[in-house]
Amino acid sequence: MDDGEEEMLMADHSPGLIHPQDFRRQYGTNRSSLAYYHCEEREQPVSHESLDYLPSHSGVYKKWLQEKTYGKEWDRWLLMGLIGTAVGMLGFLTHQIVDSLVKLKWDLVENYLKDGNFHLAWVCVLGSGLAMVLVSSSLVLFFCPAGSPSGLPEIIGYLNGTSIQHLFNIKTFVGTFVSCVLAVASGLFCGLEGPMVHLGAILGCGLSQLHSDTLGIHLPFLTRFRNSADKRSFITAGAGAGIASVFRAPIGGLLFTLEEVSSFWDIRLAWQTFFCCLMATFTTDLLSSSLFGFVYRGHFGFFEAEKRILFWVKNLLDVHVLAFIPTILLGMLGGLLGALFVSLNIKINKLRMQFFNSLPKSPLSKTNKLLETVLILICTTTVTVYLPYFFPCTPVASARKYQLRNNSEIINQFKREISEYSCSPNTSWTGPDGVRYSNQTFNQAAALLVENGKQGIAYLFKRGTHEEFGYTSLCTALAFYFVLSCWTAGSAVASGLVIPMLYTGALYGRIIGLILVSIFGVQTNEYGAWIDPGLFAAIGAASFFSGVSRLTISLTVIMVEITNDVQSLLLIMLAVMVAKMVGDFFNASLYSSLLRLKCIPYLDVEPLVHHRRERLNLELFSARDVMEPHVRVLHLKENIASVAWLLSSTSHGGFPVVGRPKPDHAQVFQGTIK
Repeated sequence: MDDGEEEMLMADHSPGLIHPQDFRRQYGTNRSSLAYYHCEEREQPVSHESLDYLPSHSGVYKKWLQEKTYGKEWDRWLLMGLIGTAVGMLGFLTHQIVDSLVKLKWDLVENYLKDGNFHLAWVCVLGSGLAMVLVSSSLVLFFCPAGSPSGLPEIIGYLNGTSIQHLFNIKTFVGTFVSCVLAVASGLFCGLEGPMVHLGAILGCGLSQLHSDTLGIHLPFLTRFRNSADKRSFITAGAGAGIASVFRAPIGGLLFTLEEVSSFWDIRLAWQTFFCCLMATFTTDLLSSSLFGFVYRGHFGFFEAEKRILFWVKNLLDVHVLAFIPTILLGMLGGLLGALFVSLNIKINKLRMQFFNSLPKSPLSKTNKLLETVLILICTTTVTVYLPYFFPCTPVASARKYQLRNNSEIINQFKREISEYSCSPNTSWTGPDGVRYSNQTFNQAAALLVENGKQGIAYLFKRGTHEEFGYTSLCTALAFYFVLSCWTAGSAVASGLVIPMLYTGALYGRIIGLILVSIFGVQTNEYGAWIDPGLFAAIGAASFFSGVSRLTISLTVIMVEITNDVQSLLLIMLAVMVAKMVGDFFNASLYSSLLRLKCIPYLDVEPLVHHRRERLNLELFSARDVMEPHVRVLHLKENIASVAWLLSSTSHGGFPVVGRPKPDHAQVFQGTIK
């Protein structure tokens, strides 16, 4: 076996094997072809869930059936609601802190930018960013190693049956929360989504088990959920609630857990996760309705679409069948660039691991990883502050008129807040037609790079802004954002990749839309209004997201929920499908690649492996086809001399442990040890 296969057998406690059919009956529908029961932690005494594998004629099994209670599910729904509420409050808190820190950072340098003092502005932005990155990276490296970088591959591996230490303890929760908030606020090209999935899973685990060894808390409530199957269900719901809270997309959160995170699924878990995502989104929306920057603004409980929908698209466009042609092109481009992003990110992570492993070990060896994060921040800050200097100021067309289908209603494009960088202040006046005009100018590169990624995506998705971003600014931002976000992913900070994926796709989607505008011009009639760069920016965002993650159903629903653009549903579906098919032709998804890179065992849906450029179905083989005939084993009690001899005479890194349950019993497999 190789190291990855040996790690699959590792467990913290005494294991036992269970037949796959019994495992499916016990834990629900199994998306994997095989599962190892001994990978589950057995921290509690044997519970009712662990007796289901006994034969039906067993007396112990019949006694368990007699004592089992049915129809007692109110406590499970109560816990799901509590987990959703807690995750929603955490999501609200995360957004508020990040927005406040970003606003504070750029308010400090606003006057320096207006005066053209870019060097001092760079020093201030870098200084504040360094303070945040040093704390963020230090927490990951020295406080909670399980928090690096996003925790999402670890959650996927755990829910597939792999035991991972320290993944759900309180130190990991605190460190991941603070680290991801500071990393995003510092200006690194990353997002909150991956860490929020991890944080939601931790809350799902902690609130359902009601005990913590770190804090010394062991509450005598709801003890019937302290088993592996129920624990996994609450972790799955918490992970879905994390996505629902950060995107305000409850259906998307549910489908994300079904499509990407969870390996074991049934209809009961779907309903409960649905309720958990509902409570998470409702809590985040309720708190965000009246609080902004931790300041009460009134209108508590009034859900404004502009605040609730993350990238709200106001002007929906009628779609022509010709729009499917550039959509297919965007899908192919998303698959190609997504596969390139995955390949480049995995190579960077491998080089990172090889470089740090080659350095001499010392108590301060982890500081080398911290210095890499500082270097990434310096490059990112230099790009965001100095690059807009080379771009001129561009007038803002704040009142554009478009006729709707009835040729009578006129819509004025609302004036948006754009970073003016060093451009002159604007003046405004009211024209004879009653429309308010302005001579405001803005810097295209500053609008795309200076503000956070969410604001940049909102600019790119906006409809009716055909010529506000040119080829030069879009191509420049695409090149730098692609490289820097790929470098940042996997560094020693808790960070996510969803916002960078959406942003990168929106940039090249906008470029394709701009090419169509250059060919056909700005169309104002109802049959040509679909030629809009904002429409193709949203399609491009979905295509690149799919090209990297290979998500389909959940991604389509998330895109509709975060934009409110139901008119583009078919175009988004087509782009997502094409991007996934093209990306799968070159490599696996980013999350699957990270699972292999981190040596986290994962049993896929189909038991297929690639061997010598051929695909082999593992169901055609038996265990003896891959087993060594003379296995080196360890007993439960060994002396140091025999262990030292075994380590010196073998080259592999994992050994089976055997023992006798009873003195007269044959030796049975107990687990493996590294």
